[in-house]
Amino acid sequence: MAATSISSATNKLTDQSPPLPLHATAARPSAASLSFSNSSISIQKLAISATSRDLSSRSSVVSALKTARESEQASQPRNSDPEVKSPKPTILVSEKLGEAGLDLLRSYGEVECLYNLSPKDLCAKIGEFDALIVRSGTKVTRQVFEAAKGKLKVVGRAGVGIDNVDLQAATELGCLVVNAPTANTIAAAEHGIALLAGMARNVAQSDASMKAGQWQRNKYVGVSLVGKTLAIMGFGKVGSEVARRAKGLGMHVIAHDPYAPADRARALGVELVSFDEALSTADFVSLHMPLTPTTNKLFNDATFAKMKKGVRIINVARGGVIDEDALVRALDEGIVAQAALDVFTKEPPSKDSKLVQHENVTVTPHLGASTKEAQEGVAVEIAEAVVGALRGELSATAVNAPMVPPEVLSELAPYVNLAEKLGRLGVQLVAGGRGIQSVKVVYGSARASDNMDTRLLRSMIVKGIIEPISDAHINLVNADFIAKQKGLRISEEKLLVDSSSESPIDSIQVQISNVGSKFESALLDNGNISIEGRVKDGVPHLTRVGAFSVDVSLEGNLILYRQVDQPGMIGTVGTILGESNVNVSFMSVSRTVKRVKAIVAIGVDEAPSKETLKKIGEVPAIEEFVFLDL
Repeated sequence: MAATSISSATNKLTDQSPPLPLHATAARPSAASLSFSNSSISIQKLAISATSRDLSSRSSVVSALKTARESEQASQPRNSDPEVKSPKPTILVSEKLGEAGLDLLRSYGEVECLYNLSPKDLCAKIGEFDALIVRSGTKVTRQVFEAAKGKLKVVGRAGVGIDNVDLQAATELGCLVVNAPTANTIAAAEHGIALLAGMARNVAQSDASMKAGQWQRNKYVGVSLVGKTLAIMGFGKVGSEVARRAKGLGMHVIAHDPYAPADRARALGVELVSFDEALSTADFVSLHMPLTPTTNKLFNDATFAKMKKGVRIINVARGGVIDEDALVRALDEGIVAQAALDVFTKEPPSKDSKLVQHENVTVTPHLGASTKEAQEGVAVEIAEAVVGALRGELSATAVNAPMVPPEVLSELAPYVNLAEKLGRLGVQLVAGGRGIQSVKVVYGSARASDNMDTRLLRSMIVKGIIEPISDAHINLVNADFIAKQKGLRISEEKLLVDSSSESPIDSIQVQISNVGSKFESALLDNGNISIEGRVKDGVPHLTRVGAFSVDVSLEGNLILYRQVDQPGMIGTVGTILGESNVNVSFMSVSRTVKRVKAIVAIGVDEAPSKETLKKIGEVPAIEEFVFLDL
């Protein structure tokens, strides 16, 4: 890209302007909102009925929650009596919450605790409240949000998971959702260590044996932890705390996490390794990964077959990451010697569950966060988040999208999908166990750098990189926060290019530094993975891979391969795809020198089978290839 730099200063996450606050430009039903789902961006109309008067559009960014609250107060009849104050926000707590959290809430608003409400009763009451705090038992459905008739501004989930809250409905109806993701960390780590030690010494089994009147010392001989290798799968907050404690027990700790900062791992004396190396070398495997489409039943027959015979498994994360039937088979075959489980695919599991009843399995009923200290911590954390949101402050634990000015949406809407696709594509090109730590984004534009707000696009790139393997919900509010948590540094550069100034963006380039690549042709001379894209007729296109120009629509799936430039190659690959009933949507060929090397990008509607991809890779003239799921 021929360009002249107009701003070479990087905007690093540790030194950047605050994230874009919630903003309401109008309180009319046509106000626009950006809705972030797990897989796509959709521009939707937002019906806002929380206020009874219009809010004037402002050029400055203003918090929607604060503006709405002030507007509501202004619409109330004024009283000349100085003793009469504006009404306090009303907060409904539908499940038990620690007293420390309740005290904090009462210091700011009127709190009502109504437990065990039926869905019908909740819908009947919700219209009276500005905020709702739930745990996992209350289902906050679309019907609940609609019954609130715009009154409800914040839903607080006292805990991490938000499966019981309809995020899409919350976003459409202008309600912020916050959670409490950090207070349970130590409790979960301690429970993981308790299961690790208890399993190694058969504590649960020998206790049950003695209570049955038996004395079986020879049967319950355990194994020592000192010198054993513990593989931590998912090196986030809980995984890191487990590592600290396991090191204190004299264990050798390794970890697999594509986003774990290498410096943090080194500081803890932990070696980051590949997924397969972790499986093949570990004596104990402790799971701390989120449940996502990528990790669902990740531990299955094939995975267990790669493990050292006699391995022991601990899971205090999410039940669905393990194929429970496959685990039973691995236990019966002796591949897995023991398992200690706090979580299950279905909770509670059936009484006749073969896994629960297995003699080599220790089970607890999802107790990871069940300590008095953790419960109080969660209560305080969620209370702080809810009060902050009611005050109009941005919460780092917000999990759904804020409103943004319609003029920003209308101009950047064609590019948000491109930004997410480039992030999603880039992370799939990364190889090795070091993880992504540094990403540079270069925006080509005909406009001056000070006339372009790229925070939305940066958030979408972060979303594309992180969300496929994380349970985090990325949006404008929390993108930078989550990136910091993952040790991901984003820098930005804006280049002046010779293009139409009517479009805010000409191109977006994403460079990933200090990583290996599954596709070496995507590397620049400086060793960075580099991909670039443009929007053409409203559709995102991949226009450059490494130093090679391509032109392929970022829809469906993508096959990239490098070949010897010779006649008949397109027909050969096309025939393989055709015989497998895989439809080609786009194809682009870029070559260095005639009859030497060429890069081919093929867009396909369906994901080819492993057999089909193997056939493509076995074509003699193809030197490397990669399949990318977009």
